[in-house]
Order: sequence, then C-alpha cells, then structure tokens
Amino acid sequence: MPAATLLPFTAAPSRKSAGPTSSFRLTERFILLLVFSAFITLCFGAIFFLPDSSKLLSGVFFHSSAVETNTRTGTVSGSGSANDEKILAKIRKDHEDALTEAKDTLQKRPEEIKQEILKEKEKVLRDSLGPDGGDVDRLPPVEYQRPPGATGQEPPDPRTRERRAKVKEMMQHSWGGYKRYAWGANELRPISKQGHSSNLFGGLKGANIVDALDTLYIMEMYEDFDEATAWVEKNLDFSLNTEVSVFEVNIRFVGGLLSAYYLSGKDVFRRKAVELGERLLPAFKTSTGIPWALLNLKSGIGRNWPWASGGSSILAEYGTLHLEFMHLSKLSGNPEFAQKVMNIRKVLERLDKPHGLYPNYLNPNSGQWGQHHVSVGGLGDSFYEYLLKAWIMSDKTDEEAKKMYYDALQAIETNLIRKSSGGLTYIAEWKGGLLEHKMGHLTCFAGGMIALGADGAPGDQTGHQMELAAEIARTCHESYARTTLKLGPEAFRFDGGVEAIATRQNEKYFILRPEVIETFMYMWRFTHDPKYRDWGWEAVQALEQHCRVEAGYSGIRDVYATSPNHDDVQQSFYQAETLKYLYLLFSEDDHLPSDHWVFNTEAHPIYSLLREEHLTHTV
Repeated sequence: MPAATLLPFTAAPSRKSAGPTSSFRLTERFILLLVFSAFITLCFGAIFFLPDSSKLLSGVFFHSSAVETNTRTGTVSGSGSANDEKILAKIRKDHEDALTEAKDTLQKRPEEIKQEILKEKEKVLRDSLGPDGGDVDRLPPVEYQRPPGATGQEPPDPRTRERRAKVKEMMQHSWGGYKRYAWGANELRPISKQGHSSNLFGGLKGANIVDALDTLYIMEMYEDFDEATAWVEKNLDFSLNTEVSVFEVNIRFVGGLLSAYYLSGKDVFRRKAVELGERLLPAFKTSTGIPWALLNLKSGIGRNWPWASGGSSILAEYGTLHLEFMHLSKLSGNPEFAQKVMNIRKVLERLDKPHGLYPNYLNPNSGQWGQHHVSVGGLGDSFYEYLLKAWIMSDKTDEEAKKMYYDALQAIETNLIRKSSGGLTYIAEWKGGLLEHKMGHLTCFAGGMIALGADGAPGDQTGHQMELAAEIARTCHESYARTTLKLGPEAFRFDGGVEAIATRQNEKYFILRPEVIETFMYMWRFTHDPKYRDWGWEAVQALEQHCRVEAGYSGIRDVYATSPNHDDVQQSFYQAETLKYLYLLFSEDDHLPSDHWVFNTEAHPIYSLLREEHLTHTV
C-alpha cells in the first residue's frame, strides 16, 4: 500500500435519524384526521342552522384577526365583510377536501393504505435528515451473488497448513490487542496499550476495524467479523467537520467496506461505502477535475499538501481512486463516480509525458505537471497498479487502461530499471533527467504487479516480464536478508559501494509494511516456486522475534540495530495487508482466485468482473 504522506491535518455531531417524538405516526395522523373531520362537520352543522349564523361566525372568529392583519400593513378597514366571506369560503373548501380525502382513503384496500403509510414514513425520514443527511435508502436494490473463493480449502501439505495457522494466530494476537486497548480508535499503540491516530484520518474513527474486516472474514474469524460489523453499523460516522486524506480514506475505508460487502453480502457495507463516496465527490471540484489531496467531509472544501510542488496533486493519490469509484457507480446506480475517475484519464492522455513517464506532481488548476520527479515507489506507485487492475476488472475490455499500463511499463524499464554490479535488478527514481539509485520498500510491490500483468503483455513479452518480476522479488528479498533483524528498511540504495542496503538513518525503519510479502504471494501463485513461501516464512519468523509484543506488533526504528527499538505503532495496514498476504501465500490458489478477485492497493479484494449477470440492480 502506498503511503503517500504523513503530515499534519484537521471533525462533529453524528447524523441522527428522526426520533419517535419528531412526528405523529401516520396511523395516528389518519385517526386524528377522521376525528377532526367529524368535529368540523358538527361545528358547521350547528353554525349554519343557527339564526344569523354567518354574522356570528364573522363576528366571533374573524373580526379581530382581520383588524390585526390590516393594522400590521398600515391600514384599518371599516367593514371587512368581503375578507370574511373569502375566509369562510376557504374553510368550506378545506372541509370538503378533508371529507373527500377521508372517504377515498376508507375505500382503499388495506395493502394500499399500508404502502402509502410506508411512503410517507420514508418522506418524513428524508426530510428529517436534511441536505447533508446522506439518505442511503434511496439506493437501488441489488441482487447480491457471492463471488467464488471467498473462503478456501485447507492446504493439503502439513507444513503449509501449519504455517497458515501460525499467520492466523498472529492475526488473533494483533486483533485481540487492538480490541482490548484501542477499540474504535484508528490504530493501536501496542507497547503503551492505547489508541493511536495519524492525522491522515482527521476526526474519522475506526480505520483499523474497517481495514481488518475482510481479513477477519477470510481467516474465518466470524465472531470478530460480526462484532466489527456491529460497530460499523452503529458507530461509523462520516458527518464530521474534519479534514481527511482523500487517498487514504478511499483505499482503507471505501475499499474496506466494498470488500466486506462482496465477501459477506451485508448491505450495511454497501450503504456506508456509497455514503462515504458521496462525501468525497467535492474533492473533484477543481478546474481540471483532478481531485484535491485533502478534503473537509462537512464543508466539502479541499486543498493540496502545502509541500507538494506548488500546490500540486499527487499521482499516486488521484490515480488510486479508479477501482473503488467504478464499483461505487455500480452499487449505487450513480454514474458520477465513474465519470470523475474517467475524466482523470482524459486529462492525463492530453498531457505530454517526458520520455513516456508520468511525473508525480500535477497542478489541478492549470492541468500542467509540477516538478519532474518520477517514482514507482512513494508518490507514484499505485497509479500504475490501478491502470493494470482497471483493465483486469473490466473483464479485459478497457483497452485504454491496458495501453496506458504497458506503455508506462515500457518507459519505466527503459528509463528507471537498472542492474547493479552484483546482479541485482532495481527500479531507480528519476529527478529531472537524473537517476537516484534508490529503491523504496513501497516500490517492491512492482514485482507482483509485473507478474500479474505478464500474461497480457503485448507481443512476446510475457516471459520477459515474468523474469523481470522474479528479479525484483529477489532484490527485495535481499533488502531483508542484508539487515541484522531480517526485516526490510524503508529504502535501500545502490551507490557508494553498497547494494540493497539503507545508508541513511531516516531510511532504516520498518513499519510492518506489506509490499515485499505482496510480491512473494503473486510470484507463488504464478510460478509455485517454493522459495517464495520460504522467503515469506522468514519474514514471519522475524516479525515474531522482533516485532511481537504483549499487546500486538510494533514497527522498528532501525533494522540494522542488534536489538529492536520499537516505534509503538501497529499500523492498520499490518492486518489489512501484511497478514492477509502472508495468509494467502500459505493458502491454496482457489482462495480469492485472481480470475475473480482484484485487490485494491490496501489489499482489499473486490469482485474483479463488473458483469451484469453477477451484479444487477433489481426493480
């Protein structure tokens, strides 16, 4: 998962549905209407059959109000009889209308009356929610059909089965610590045993719960899944006056909710995902339609990171919305979500790409590139991933996405991929034409991406791309193997006589990232080479030895130190991605098979084929 930024941010009362005292129930209204009509009938009968009834009615009920009304407008009428007759005529008409309505209602069948009452209840609820209420009941009904492979078979090999069981125990340990010490918070501090929240989420709560939903389900931790589902239904609130990262909220919250829906079929997840998606739409209100990085969920006011090259939007952020937003359109019946992300494509297609590369910064107002910095790691990574997965998700009909992905990969191979003197293939970064021979841990996802796309490579490139993917996997494994703690640094270099080693102190930390494990998982599935499972098991042993603490798992400040110095944060992506990819690495290929599921960049599996026969709106 690309973590584009970790800088400071800015949240409010829960949306409340109409309470029982906010209005009469409709059946009570109907009874009152009949009683009132009978009362009016008796009054009119008495009045009209009494002597001088019209004068009595005029003098008692209307005279004083008529004088009061005329005084407010600056005039006093001497007679007022004309106004009295008009008012009396209006009362007669209202009385006749009420009697007609009551008579019509009594002639209707009970089923018709019940339907009208339900419609009126829905109207009252909509009115009570107001314009910001997010009335999710208007969503079209969806005929849910569970995609294949939501759960898998036990591995037949005893050692693999034992390893998979160990990964599940790691999930149980980390989830238990979160549940005990940080329930409802975004993340856990496992050493200080309290909740933690990065500023990426503003005042939004429950990132860990939403991020872990699908992992709980996949590992068949159903009681925990049900408990998390109940929290989502009762406590997950988006009506907040708070500023959030559009990218992080999309991949973790929207992606997590979509995944939980496709796995379980529980409609609460669909409704919550669409509600949150609607709150993110104002981020696209820019001159070009390229969204802001930060958005206030209440006001809809957006802005970009102040450090991002003259107010630019970031490639990995605005380029990592496509999968989720296409599914939001499908599940809501609202084409606007798809239109927003397809417009991003149009903007990018019009621009000249330096050497075929996509710079990390784009100004959302001018529509021009910012600083020419290109990276397949942080700031750029998941844009390329989503091009490939958009094509796969379309049942391989999205030819535009396919061309953009393979053209970009060719430009990356030509300009950024290099081989060290020791024979390690790595992906460098490009800054204004100069290469920086550094590769980030985030970049290690590319091995899995290239393997996933190799089968559709143009010409005779399939074999070459699988070899390239294997070489990147090997390099990333070496970045782990060459540390003291056997866990990979945040970035490693290929200059100054070193290879696959971090040379700067601010690159030596490990925050439980998943990208290397992700590549091992894909490489296992496409090659069944046992070394990938062995490499994954090495990571499990290192996590257990150096990151496991009493209440969960913690990141490490220096992977080259002889003993770990913990950072006291259990990132939500540890459960969403790292443990999930490890579990799938030791599972059979029929568990979330790649021909039916596609993982978003936070490892949330969503249904890969948007076919009408598998997901249809019912009317």
